[in-house]
Amino acid sequence: MRIVYIHQYYCNPGMTGGIRSYEQARRLVARGHTVDVITTDITPGKRAVGWRRTEDDGVTVHWYSVPYSNHMSHARRLRAFAEFMVLAAAKAARLRADLVFATSTPLTVAVPGVIAARLRRVPFVFEVRDLWPEVPIEMGALRNPVARRLACALANFAYRNAAEVVALSPGMAAGVTARRPATRTTMIPNAADLAMFEGVRDQDVHRFRSEHRWLGDRPLIVYTGALGAVNGVDYLVRAAQRLRERDPAAQVLIVGHGREWDQTRQLAAGLGLLGNTVHMWEKVPKADLPVILAASTLSSSFVRPVRALWDNSANKFFDALAASRPIAINYGGWQADLLQETGAGLLLDPYDPDKAGVLLAEHVRDHDWLARARAAAHRLAVERFSRDRLFDDFEAVLNRAVARRGTA
Repeated sequence: MRIVYIHQYYCNPGMTGGIRSYEQARRLVARGHTVDVITTDITPGKRAVGWRRTEDDGVTVHWYSVPYSNHMSHARRLRAFAEFMVLAAAKAARLRADLVFATSTPLTVAVPGVIAARLRRVPFVFEVRDLWPEVPIEMGALRNPVARRLACALANFAYRNAAEVVALSPGMAAGVTARRPATRTTMIPNAADLAMFEGVRDQDVHRFRSEHRWLGDRPLIVYTGALGAVNGVDYLVRAAQRLRERDPAAQVLIVGHGREWDQTRQLAAGLGLLGNTVHMWEKVPKADLPVILAASTLSSSFVRPVRALWDNSANKFFDALAASRPIAINYGGWQADLLQETGAGLLLDPYDPDKAGVLLAEHVRDHDWLARARAAAHRLAVERFSRDRLFDDFEAVLNRAVARRGTA
């Protein structure tokens, strides 16, 4: 089939960010489908006008320069969402399609998806990566009553017009069903890219550790991902203060970007941790993450203590599983249940980073526990979250949506 795939912030492995759409699109092409991705080019610098086209492993990617950054004001970000919504609607409507697929965030990508699907008289499938507007409302970021009503109306519009919905966690699926029980919803979480992470050689890890004098053979806890308002990576810095008291040699590496990068760095510097216990690197391409995780003792994932954030499906969680690394998290929900069930990581108190630092210190040199947790992480990656296994479920959703349209 011919698929128009709308994702405002699409990335390939040479870029910084999640590669779910790239992996799904290239697998669709390998199965004989034709895929056109519509996305934005947010590369800093002079803005180009018009569409640019590239090929990613057989996937045709259409780029339009629409500047975006987490450092932008709320109004400028809304403008970027609206601009892409209009551009994507016009582009998608001109492409041949048997199905239109759109993946959030932002929620506004549903609009061009629905418009193009109606014009082409083909099914529309919507993917929910974050449960909006529930998350910003619970975090206090969406307070205006009119804005809340508009956001709820947009969510209802997306679910009502979707032949199928793909949700990235059980909580997201439940949220969709609560709003629109009639819409068929399938939970397909983020995935473990085993081929990418299992290809790291021992000599690559040795070279990485030896190139950084602060690391050597010391325990290493890593965080890779966004430093935004929802993440609260300052929690790890505060935990590192107590970690250093218990194990002065242990190291923490934070790799990422986001609105709270500067204040997180300032906190680490203010506590006397920056450069000796806590190290911070700017964002790196996805292709660079496997060796970083392979060199780590323990990975980590954090969110603010807000219940709605428990339903996340963080790429970093599944990257850790793919690398056979235990992961420490400071939230409850389905990922916490997985760790409790399998022993593949640690659950940290969301309100007590000091206690977390003690717990981390107790485990980073516990070789028996680390061996068991690594084995459990690997089993989860292979048996439940491998990209190839979950892609079969994804393709089945698209095929079902087209088949149902053909019999309607």
